Amino acid sequence: MAVARVTEIISSSKKSFDHAIKKGVKRASRTLRNVQSAWVKDQNVIIEDGEVVEYRVLLKITFILAD
Repeated sequence: MAVARVTEIISSSKKSFDHAIKKGVKRASRTLRNVQSAWVKDQNVIIEDGEVVEYRVLLKITFILAD
């Protein structure tokens, strides 16, 4: 029987939400072993002078704990 754990991370990108998600998953995979899935819990943008300058996502990362 496997035991999973969920952790939340925030990732950002100046390009897009998709890029922020990929950066977050890649970074989480460097620290956490056995990453299985990610759920995008929230998205928001940073606006300066009427322009979107940054995309942010709140991810819930699920990983399997080692035996």
